[in-house]
Amino acid sequence: MKKLIIPTLFFTVIIMIISCAQSKQVSQLSDNVDPYIGSGGHGHVFVGASVPFGAVQLGPNNIYKGWDWCSGYHYSDSILIGFSHSHLSGTGCSDLGDIMVMPYTEDIKTKRGEQNDLSGSYAAKYSHQNEEVSPGYYSIFIKKYGIKAELSATKRVGIHRYTFPANASAHVIINLKEGNGDNSYKTYLKLVDEYTIEGYRFSHGWAADQQIYFTMKSNQPIADLKVFNDNTVENGTELTAKSAKGVITFSKPFKEVILKVGISPVSCSNALNNIKEEIPDWNFSKVVKDARVDWNRELGKIIVLDKDSAKLRIFYTALYHAFIAPVIYNDNDGSYRGTDKKVYEKASFTNYSVFSLWDTYRAEHSLLTIVEPERISDFVESMLAIYEQQGKLPVWPLMGNETDCMVGYSAVPVIADAYFKGFKGFDPQEAYEAMKKTSMRDDRGLSYLKERGYIPADKEGESVSKALEYAISDWCIAQMAKSLGKDTDYTYYLKRAGLYSEYFDSSIGFMRPKMSDGTFFKPFDPVKSEGNYTEGNGWQYTWLVPENVEGLIRLFGGDVPFCEKLDSLFTVKEDLGNHVPDISGLIGMYAHGNEPSHHIAYLYTYAGEQWKSAQKVRNILNTMYSDKIDGLSGNEDCGQMSAWYVLSSLGFYPVNPANGVYVFGSPNIDKAIINFPGDKNFTIKTENNSDENIYIQSVRLNGNPYTHSFITYNDMISGGTLEFIMGDKPNKQFGAKQEDRPSSIYKQ
Repeated sequence: MKKLIIPTLFFTVIIMIISCAQSKQVSQLSDNVDPYIGSGGHGHVFVGASVPFGAVQLGPNNIYKGWDWCSGYHYSDSILIGFSHSHLSGTGCSDLGDIMVMPYTEDIKTKRGEQNDLSGSYAAKYSHQNEEVSPGYYSIFIKKYGIKAELSATKRVGIHRYTFPANASAHVIINLKEGNGDNSYKTYLKLVDEYTIEGYRFSHGWAADQQIYFTMKSNQPIADLKVFNDNTVENGTELTAKSAKGVITFSKPFKEVILKVGISPVSCSNALNNIKEEIPDWNFSKVVKDARVDWNRELGKIIVLDKDSAKLRIFYTALYHAFIAPVIYNDNDGSYRGTDKKVYEKASFTNYSVFSLWDTYRAEHSLLTIVEPERISDFVESMLAIYEQQGKLPVWPLMGNETDCMVGYSAVPVIADAYFKGFKGFDPQEAYEAMKKTSMRDDRGLSYLKERGYIPADKEGESVSKALEYAISDWCIAQMAKSLGKDTDYTYYLKRAGLYSEYFDSSIGFMRPKMSDGTFFKPFDPVKSEGNYTEGNGWQYTWLVPENVEGLIRLFGGDVPFCEKLDSLFTVKEDLGNHVPDISGLIGMYAHGNEPSHHIAYLYTYAGEQWKSAQKVRNILNTMYSDKIDGLSGNEDCGQMSAWYVLSSLGFYPVNPANGVYVFGSPNIDKAIINFPGDKNFTIKTENNSDENIYIQSVRLNGNPYTHSFITYNDMISGGTLEFIMGDKPNKQFGAKQEDRPSSIYKQ
């Protein structure tokens, strides 16, 4: 009996030690995040303090100097002009940078300064040695003024803590003129009482008419507020102007100034209420701690165990970036401002904005259905609300504005994916009607598509990209029509979904523009865009048929010619010449730095050559991502670049954006546990994983041999264990049989 007890106790103790170690690791997952990754190069990521999907993204701003400053901050810079409460992360266009605040000493100044001339300005040079950033926290020592500035945030409130030098004046400027590449057209400032300032900033930019309100509360009495129309001082303590600025002066002595800044899309009073609800006290350290808890909870949706610390940094920073957008766009009471500029009070759902749909429908939203299921219905409700307000589903919604940026109606696959995965909380019939009406408009080349069956290149710019994106969404509409019993619509949209074939020139094997007379565009060079493709060329867009890869294979004449052409994509040597900077991260003509290429490496699997997908995917994981400042090969694009890494590291990717099938690539982590609501989880184990062992030899699902080269969403959320056995030589039989390959139509 004693011989049995001792081993049992010993085993119990070991399990407790392991559990404690894992618990400690989980609670500190945010330690693996480096927000600087992607802040150099062309990553355009946000650097600062926020909580997951928070409306407030509070961080430093540089002077806007062009495309690489789209987030408002670039690691190569060294000039600080203030801390603003809204930023974009990874976009290719600039905007936001609203409600900019900057502490300083010495004389009162209102000029921001210029890149090569900071004389007479409040701007200051800084060093990264005096800067610190982690999830939910940012700090910088402003050497010019001897001020330590610290920032944190809740969902709708930013909090600042400024430690001023003992024997210096103390000022804080509120600059409502400056944004990040936009232009203010109406601003307002008012001293409400000795502890409170309120105001708003209306601006024209990428968002044609953005309106943001704020209220600021101070823990120190405001000795004076001077208001300025740009740089001209005005009388009183209230001002409405095109470019209002206000300079606060605090009287010494005090230890520190703490400012709480609530923002709102509706009103100053709602901004104040957001402060009362989210940060009722003055405990800065508690806000930082709570933000860190929020981040650890969200990052803990996926627990990764791997001996490579750099790999953990890349993975968890990617997951962090995937949780920055979309952003909450309503007040604590649910109120928000719609794209029609009307205020919708106390909405029954959490309204979101900053949907970079042309990018994120490909993987970001699919990832979020796995790790953020509680938000999915609100995402869909937000899109349907926009449809009601503007008569079409959103294209690229930004803070109560439709930017109409990029091509396609890419809300459709996001909504269809949510519907087919069984998410509730929205009306499928309403969602379907929104899809249908959006697809039957006459703008953006749709009139030609309906009349002719293709979009002529001499009538519409970016015709090939538009048509291929429409085909993807029309396939989704067709499948939803079939599910809802709308047989006539199903037939119509299935035909429209097949119109991608109109652009395929079988004589050269490329998707090629067509002219009004039905002939192909001449002269044709697959390397050149010629205005016919969106941020890409014929090499990259020939593969944009993720909704029907089998159909694309047939166009090429079968598996062998399809794979041969795909091989050439990754090896062709061509000079791109002058091209848009989005075409980056090149392997041959494959461009990982831009989203239309993101599914391509996985296409081999549909032709029975999964081992080639493994080879290409592992190469991309290793060469296009790093833990360096320039660790992204292209724009982050609101989480899409990072979502590709997260999913591909786990071993799979959703080629078709709405059929619930995840195609196997080459997992590069030792073990991962995906945690679902209700204490259910899905474990991924990789045996013999190494830099050499990149090929899948075999797979087990829940201990049983598994021959498919894909897994489904339903398999994952049901819980269980997926085991990859890896090797250094291809197992060319794995996934080769037709029945083991992924397909467009998969009945679970």
